[in-house]
Amino acid sequence: MGERHDQAPAVPPGKRAFPLHNHHANEEMFFILAGSGELRIDKEKYPIHKGDFIANPPGGPEQAHQITNTGKEELRYLAVSTMIVPETVEYPDSGKVATYSRQIAADGSMRIVRQIGRPESGVDYWDGE
Repeated sequence: MGERHDQAPAVPPGKRAFPLHNHHANEEMFFILAGSGELRIDKEKYPIHKGDFIANPPGGPEQAHQITNTGKEELRYLAVSTMIVPETVEYPDSGKVATYSRQIAADGSMRIVRQIGRPESGVDYWDGE
């Protein structure tokens, strides 16, 4: 049985897999299937290669993480998350904050609430009430 990577996220050379971010609730884990790159944790950078397993625990901006393809071929990885909700995610480079929640509605459909913004553009608790 050969390796199949066609369903794994592919990051082209020179591109980032996702913005630098940290989770308040969820742990994320990555297994590098192909290629090489760099893992940024806060301000530190570490080389990553095929076969590396990376665990990113929840926490503050000191736990912020990002994968960048610094190699010459596509970087492919498998991502696993604990998928805890509600969740808050911070994006230290851009100053954004995101909140996510999901629940099954009375009709059986999935209700998802997602908000991304910057703290300075928020409204007061009683605004519009």
